[in-house]
Amino acid sequence: MTSVSLRGDHRAVSVRLPNGTYADFPALFLRDNCATGFHPQTLEREFDLTSVPAGISISSAEIEGNELVISWATEDLQSRYTLDWLCAHTPGKTMTDPASVEPIVWRGDLQKNDLPRAAASDLLSNDAALLEFLIATKKTGLAIVEGMADDVDAGMTVARRIGFLRETNFGVTFEVMSKPNPNNLAYTSHALPLHTDLPNQELAPGFQFLHCLANEAQGGGSTFADGFAIAEDLKTLDREAFDLLAKTPIPFRFQDGEYDIRKHHTVIQLDHFGTVSEVRFNAHIASVFDMPADQMDAYYRAYRTIMAMTRDPAYVMTTKLNGGEMVIFDNRRALHGRAAFDPSTGFRHLRGCYVDRGEFDSRIRVLARGVEAAKAA
Repeated sequence: MTSVSLRGDHRAVSVRLPNGTYADFPALFLRDNCATGFHPQTLEREFDLTSVPAGISISSAEIEGNELVISWATEDLQSRYTLDWLCAHTPGKTMTDPASVEPIVWRGDLQKNDLPRAAASDLLSNDAALLEFLIATKKTGLAIVEGMADDVDAGMTVARRIGFLRETNFGVTFEVMSKPNPNNLAYTSHALPLHTDLPNQELAPGFQFLHCLANEAQGGGSTFADGFAIAEDLKTLDREAFDLLAKTPIPFRFQDGEYDIRKHHTVIQLDHFGTVSEVRFNAHIASVFDMPADQMDAYYRAYRTIMAMTRDPAYVMTTKLNGGEMVIFDNRRALHGRAAFDPSTGFRHLRGCYVDRGEFDSRIRVLARGVEAAKAA
């Protein structure tokens, strides 16, 4: 049975929730989240926290039906909170997030056929199929879309179904093909070691979409590795190297005739809980290291260690994309590269674009909301 009691100072309430647990809700927290303080359409907070005393107190609290009803000692106001809201926002409990997906790390034994895959037509027309695919893609950080239209804009069409495209100095889209006077190694026929794109940016792009329009040349196989698996194993095998890569920022730089974009980042990024959240590794646009000389030997040892791991077959999946396929991967997790190819033996053309992680996650949340609403109807 649900019940509520005031704490002795009237600055918090203790609620026995429907699941039988007890939770304390501070008065200022409740006042800050009173529904009357939010715009009804935008759902943005209009309440000014400084308009009430920091020591605001409660005059009465009771349960009415499925709501907690609060009356305030210093205001002629009654605030109502549903029990579902209280359960979802119990202090100390992280709010449920459909986009919070536990990653499944993988190594070199992963095969192309093991990857999440879906038909482009399904993703464009079916919200439930799109939601399932996006969640699966977040788990592995790598997925395949099949049956792409023979159209240079087909990849953008699928990407825009998910979110806004991220524009960079290479444009809204970029053409991965051999061309004269390249300003990036991707625009050559040379081999590309495993890397993540654009760590020189203040915020590296999130998910990359690479639509294979043609892949007829000899060579040019695609390579992928899970940066989370590499970082996880490095932490176990060589904690000193892991810590250096997670704590020592290094400069990354892209420069050509029109741009000079540079930023210091750590190769391994940890979130607030100490979990690996990003890997930024791109040896061909890493700039000149600028840490003190007495730190360089140790750092170079760590950097060479992770570089060697990106070349170890134990981590690398090698495959060849076919025309009409599109690969999607988390650019801040999955490293990608390719073997050299001979452009005289056939045409190779991939067209790419980016959708940032925030857009990707937003789409998962909105789709999940729609699926839940449909179930409840």
